Amino acid sequence: MRVASRASVAIVGPGRVGQALGRLLARAGVEVDFIAARRIERARKARKFIGRGRPVTLDDPSLSKARIFVLSVADRAIAPVAQQLAGLLNRNPRSSRGKRSQSLAGRIFLHTCGSLDATVLRPLARLGGFCGSLHPFQTVPSPAQGAKNLLKTFWTTEGDPRACRLARAWVRLLNGKIVRIRSSDKILYHLSAFLVCPTLVALMERATGFLEEVGAPTRVARQMLGAFVDETVKNFVAFGGRRSMTGPASRGDWAVIRRHRQELRGRSPELLPVYDSLLREILRLVEKQPPPGIWKLT
Repeated sequence: MRVASRASVAIVGPGRVGQALGRLLARAGVEVDFIAARRIERARKARKFIGRGRPVTLDDPSLSKARIFVLSVADRAIAPVAQQLAGLLNRNPRSSRGKRSQSLAGRIFLHTCGSLDATVLRPLARLGGFCGSLHPFQTVPSPAQGAKNLLKTFWTTEGDPRACRLARAWVRLLNGKIVRIRSSDKILYHLSAFLVCPTLVALMERATGFLEEVGAPTRVARQMLGAFVDETVKNFVAFGGRRSMTGPASRGDWAVIRRHRQELRGRSPELLPVYDSLLREILRLVEKQPPPGIWKLT
């Protein structure tokens, strides 16, 4: 697809995802010509990591030279930044016949947010822009790690077909896999990621604390949990949820469950509702009924 590698691209809001994606696209031959941020210092810093592109502010008229825009700003900033770009790029608010300007016709706008669909870019679409979203189903804890994680991973896209075609072309450049989703289900898609990523990190952090209390050094505790969770994930991918489930609830070892709950009540009572909610989900999955009184503490 010609536009994937030769049209001028602007990375708008170069956070962790924007920097990582910008570097990968630039290395793949995409013309990343602009790095735009509210503060020029941030744009210059991002440019050093990406390796090319002219650092500019969001109000720089030279941005009008770009044909493709990647909005990698925070979720709450997408709508106002889209409105700002619409004002900057639209030099003909009304046509001579009084019709709405189509001054952005042929330009493509993609945002990288996982929870919002392409309609958040409505100010640009109203001016003729082709709008969509491109989101990596992957963690990006830093630009450098993101530049590794975003290769050969899963991406989702939705929005205008022309924007989606470009998105898919880029994913192919990164040797990734595309999953098309319905725009109306974007928040459900994002919820699926939330349930297994930041929540897992929070649980692992608390588990690390417990291992530290029984004598494991922090670094060793993290390695123990990492290996344990890594094997669990492999089992899930290979066998699915029910067949890969282990632990006292799947065995019906209710004495251990009671001791778990007693320990939490004395040590970390704020975690007890979390434990109980997870236990109920486990029991639903393995189709087991707990004995009477399991939820009582004596």
